[in-house]
Amino acid sequence: MTRPLRQTIGAHYGWKDWLVQRVTAVVMILYTLGMLGVALYNGGFDYALWQALFANGAFRIATLLFGLAVLWHAWIGMRDIWMDYIKPTALRLTLEVLTVLSLVGYAGWAIEILWGAAK
Repeated sequence: MTRPLRQTIGAHYGWKDWLVQRVTAVVMILYTLGMLGVALYNGGFDYALWQALFANGAFRIATLLFGLAVLWHAWIGMRDIWMDYIKPTALRLTLEVLTVLSLVGYAGWAIEILWGAAK
């Protein structure tokens, strides 16, 4: 008896994307909990605290990693939505390309925000 092609070659179909979604979610949760801890420890956020946080290179890197995790998480989610619900190939490809361009633009914008205005 022969098995369908998808069963034969797709034993781990989607496994990597599933794992990336979980890892990026953990990164986002850890960053959020860290920010909550900073807010609780300092009694909230004010301009001086934001300035002090973003003056620290490690904090800017952590913020960039958080942003990249959000973007990668969003890419996998949006790609899956396009693949599941948009059947015409040309339209799906167009939406995927627009999504990638938007996410890359957001990544560049995040880098500009975090390091572009540094003096």
